[in-house]
Amino acid sequence: MRVALLGSGRGSNADAVLRAQKEGRLGKAVVAGIYCDIPTAPMLKLGPIYGVPAHYLDPGPFKTKFSPEREAAWAQTLIDDQIDLVVLAGFMRVLKSPLLHPFAGRIINLHPTLLPLFPGLDGIGQTWRAGSAEGGCTVHWVTEAVDEGGHLGQARVPRTADDTLETFAQKIHQAEHQLLPKVIAELAEKLPAR
Repeated sequence: MRVALLGSGRGSNADAVLRAQKEGRLGKAVVAGIYCDIPTAPMLKLGPIYGVPAHYLDPGPFKTKFSPEREAAWAQTLIDDQIDLVVLAGFMRVLKSPLLHPFAGRIINLHPTLLPLFPGLDGIGQTWRAGSAEGGCTVHWVTEAVDEGGHLGQARVPRTADDTLETFAQKIHQAEHQLLPKVIAELAEKLPAR
């Protein structure tokens, strides 16, 4: 199963997936490429480190979404690269039909809360400010509705009395780094090739 990692930032979750691949924990999944919408994102530096092609792709003029033309161009690139599964790992754009349609049932996202609680931006901050006794992360299918696709896995993280927002966030990120590769490996057993 050929996997594309889409991201917008430092790439800690992409790094966790690539590390899992190097350690033989991705099963039948192979990361075929890293695709980023920010030309200076540290995530792009992971490509040479792990021997995986890393691409900056122009997202168009908007900050949180694509223009339909640019989204269609991204979709065509992923089709040309024979991608079977698209993994949003810190990708900060809302997807619409130009990408969702050709990859229906083949795009997953990692969200830093126990969905359906606290969808959208700043999930960890939302969880913290609500005084929740626990946080966590969810891997889910991507649909037109933000953070509402079916769940593929969750990891729970208790909030302790000595936690700060920073330590709480670190624990959630550690849980993300375990959960995402696990779900990818499980999907590689279930999803047929495109």
